[in-house]
Amino acid sequence: MLKRTPYDVVVVGAGVVGAACAYYAARSGLKVAVVDRGPVAGGTTGAGEGNLLVSDKEPGPELDLALLSTRLWRELAEEFGARVEYEPKGGLVVATRPAGTDLLHGLAAQQRAVGVEALPVAADELRTLEPHLAEGLPGGYLYPQDAQVQPALAAAHLLRASGADRYLGEAVTGLLRGPGGSVTGVVTGRRELAAPAVVNAAGTWGGELAALAGVRLPVLPRRGFVLVTEPLPRIVRHKVYAADYVADVASGSADLQSSAVVEGTPAGPVLIGASRERVGFDRTLDPGVLHRLAAQAAALFPVLRTVQVQRAYRGFRPYLPDHLPAIGPDARVPGLHHACGHEGAGIGLAPATGLLVSRRLLGEEPELDLAPFRPERFEGAERLEDAEGES
Repeated sequence: MLKRTPYDVVVVGAGVVGAACAYYAARSGLKVAVVDRGPVAGGTTGAGEGNLLVSDKEPGPELDLALLSTRLWRELAEEFGARVEYEPKGGLVVATRPAGTDLLHGLAAQQRAVGVEALPVAADELRTLEPHLAEGLPGGYLYPQDAQVQPALAAAHLLRASGADRYLGEAVTGLLRGPGGSVTGVVTGRRELAAPAVVNAAGTWGGELAALAGVRLPVLPRRGFVLVTEPLPRIVRHKVYAADYVADVASGSADLQSSAVVEGTPAGPVLIGASRERVGFDRTLDPGVLHRLAAQAAALFPVLRTVQVQRAYRGFRPYLPDHLPAIGPDARVPGLHHACGHEGAGIGLAPATGLLVSRRLLGEEPELDLAPFRPERFEGAERLEDAEGES
């Protein structure tokens, strides 16, 4: 007979988003359990670079979420200090062709109107900020609010600080249901965890968890690769990326896209990205993509041409069709809340997501309007059983 343990909320997913949900819910006085099929940060979080970005977002709901998270990450950095390797180093977005500067000017003007710090950098000033940048680049923008953390450490410390009970290595196989089909907990192979609220922070598996509740949430995996160099002196001071990266982030194409994203780390290695493609959960290491990333990084930083790449890793971003996460209660199923679908921005958006979810768990008004993030917003996202009955 399965053991049943009561909680106020069960969070499914021990990545950084789930950890942030647990942290803010526990800080609000709720008794929290976190359950995950694997270890802490065993999914997308563990394969991330730790980007905390406002620079790559156009004005709108996601940028509002990022600005709130920027403030919250600074507060968390005061609590955790160097333990999460928080670096408020800023981001430098570089145009690689003259026409790109006009696009950057337009985006920066829109961003500044909603509270983003965006400072123009002339061509002859780029190498003052980044001495090893390629010569001849036409200019760029400095974003002082951009920062970085070590994502697995961030998830681990958020979870530890939450005091939540952790059930790791236990996949959720079913949901407990109450009157009217409400979700009242989760079932794993070992136990039942009862709670009046369940938070779906399952990342790329968020759609599978939603299906257990009989609803559709169209989360798809979007694969990406990262190269890790040998330890180096601090030759890259900021997070530096080509302006093409902004378009890649916003694209809905399933085809391979890549653009140079280069940043140093406190430990010494330089991280090189970023690629995006929708190939399901295919984990095949593609040498062609790795060579493409290396060439793009070396074009931006010629000093990297002679640097050894020690390893490469891959991960899957949880992609939703409109590039916005699903956050908040699901109007179709009482007791089910969502915190997934952040694609490549989950680490940066985690604190704001956790705070907003906790507000709704307590029945309070959140700091931001959650309407753009409502889980049932997708056309055809009706209850699965209704769809099956009509087929």
